[in-house]
Amino acid sequence: MLEVRNLTKVFDLSESAFGGARAGKVRAVEDVSLDIQPGETLGLVGESGSGKSTLGRLILRLIEPTAGTIRFDGNDLLSASGGELRRIRHDMQIIFQDPFGSLDPRFRVEDVIAEPLVIHESLSRDVRRPRVAELLRAVGMDDSAMPRYPHEFSGGQRQRIGIARALALRPKFIVADEPVSALDVSVGAQIVNLLQQLQREFGLTYLFISHSMPVVRYLATRIAVMYRGKIVEIGSTEQITSEPRDEYTRKLLAATPEMAVS
Repeated sequence: MLEVRNLTKVFDLSESAFGGARAGKVRAVEDVSLDIQPGETLGLVGESGSGKSTLGRLILRLIEPTAGTIRFDGNDLLSASGGELRRIRHDMQIIFQDPFGSLDPRFRVEDVIAEPLVIHESLSRDVRRPRVAELLRAVGMDDSAMPRYPHEFSGGQRQRIGIARALALRPKFIVADEPVSALDVSVGAQIVNLLQQLQREFGLTYLFISHSMPVVRYLATRIAVMYRGKIVEIGSTEQITSEPRDEYTRKLLAATPEMAVS
C-alpha cells in the first residue's frame, strides 16, 4: 500500500527566533525507506525528537520533503496536485497526539466529525447526521454527544471523537501520531484496544507512532525503530522485541515498563 524511498527532510533554521544569528540546518528525517502492506500495523518507535512525527506528516504530505519518493496505492504522492492529491488524501487520514488541540473548540462535535464529509463529499446536513451518529457509535459513544463542544468531554472521549473524524471518509490508511501519549495509562489502553477493533471492522492499515515500545509491541505487526532521523532497525514485532540487533533498540526495550491492556 505504501512505499517510501530515501525520504529526507531538512529544516532551514537560517534565522534565530529573535531574527538574529544564523542557526544552520536540521536534518529531521534522513534517507528513510520503508513499506507498509495492506491491513498491517507498522509501529514507528523512538524517543522524543527522533523525527517520528515529522516522518508521519511527510508521508501524508502535510510537510513537503526535501528529497525522496512516496507511493500510495501505486500513486506518486509527491507529483500529485490539485484534484488528484485531494482524491488520494480521501484514503489517508491522521489521528493527532493532542485530543483537545486537534479539535476546533468553536465547533460542535457533529460539525467536527462531519467536516471531512463537507470538504471531500459535499454532503448535506441531513445526509451527514446519520453518518456522524454511526461513527460515534463505532468509537464507543452515542449521538447525544453531537450537539456538545469538545471542552465538555474527557481526554479519552476527545480522542474517540478525533478517531471518529479520521474514519469519516472510510480511509484505507491512518497515521496514528502518538494517540495515547497524552492520556493516562488505563484510558490509553482503552484507545489502543479501540484501534485494534476498528482495524478489524474497517480493514484499516496503520502507521502507529509512539515513544513507548510496550504499546507498539502490543499493537504492531512490524516495528521500525527511529533514532536521530534515521531508521536504525526494522523487522517483525517478535524479532525486534526478542532479538534486537541495534543497541538503541535494546535501550528502548529496557527503558519502559509493560503496558497492561485487556
